[in-house]
Amino acid sequence: METELINYEKITRRIWQNLYKKTLPALTEQELNNIKSINDEISLQDVNDVYLPLVQLIRIYKKTISDLNFSKGLFLQKITDNQPFIIGISGSVAVGKSTTARLLQLLLSRTFKTSKVELVTTDGFLYSKDELTKKGILDRKGFPESYDMEALISFLLAIKSGSSATIPVYSHEIYDVLPEKERIDAPDILIVEGINVFQTSANKQLYINDFFDFSIYVDAKEHNIERWYLERFKTFLALAKQDPNNYYHQFTALSDDATMKLAKDTWKTVNLVNLRNYIEPTRSRAEVILHKDKTHKIDKIYLKKY
Repeated sequence: METELINYEKITRRIWQNLYKKTLPALTEQELNNIKSINDEISLQDVNDVYLPLVQLIRIYKKTISDLNFSKGLFLQKITDNQPFIIGISGSVAVGKSTTARLLQLLLSRTFKTSKVELVTTDGFLYSKDELTKKGILDRKGFPESYDMEALISFLLAIKSGSSATIPVYSHEIYDVLPEKERIDAPDILIVEGINVFQTSANKQLYINDFFDFSIYVDAKEHNIERWYLERFKTFLALAKQDPNNYYHQFTALSDDATMKLAKDTWKTVNLVNLRNYIEPTRSRAEVILHKDKTHKIDKIYLKKY
């Protein structure tokens, strides 16, 4: 992996944690547990060693962008509105990017106390199960063609312009898009998390990356991500046993061997293919890559040079 990241400065955790000494008000274990994804692992030490320096780096980018927009306004001799600062977070299924996104939302809210920090996931921009079935790509759910990328672009354009916008809501319990919408009211900082946030759309005039002021890719070795995916699948089954409306309930009647075979087949034919062909190739579009070891601990950080 490292030989491919030629445009990045590799920073060990030991060095990274010493780049920023000042701490924010301490988080509690309960707060951390509330934002942690199923089967993900994160500690208060991770917050201090990795995420507080990361927040300081984001702070630097945010001030730089704000200064640039102000200077452009002076150059154009007109008053420019403050644009929201947008952060994109990508990575494989089951790698822990949702935990990263929620933790950053909490830390940024405490750093910029007067700012509204919102978080959205791109799951809501998946086509519904009915639409995927009509298109004949239900088995390609999660692949680029299964997302309404034009709707995602339109949403980001509205937010970047300082407007409010609505987004579809996705339910992992029923494994489908819900009828209701969520309204995002002109945030100061917006975090956009999803496996497809660095991918291109059919509209070649606008790319999702055009809207990001900072971007993060959460990375790990394939065999570790596979193990985390299988562990999460088993947890989903346990949670779905008493809920017939849960998507995973249909698999609870199968034997342990049968369910593990199903999970491994899904990983191999869907998630691994998607990771290799569409997700990992976008990794180099991120400003920062957070690399995890087999215990979910971030051991290396890659910062883009140019």
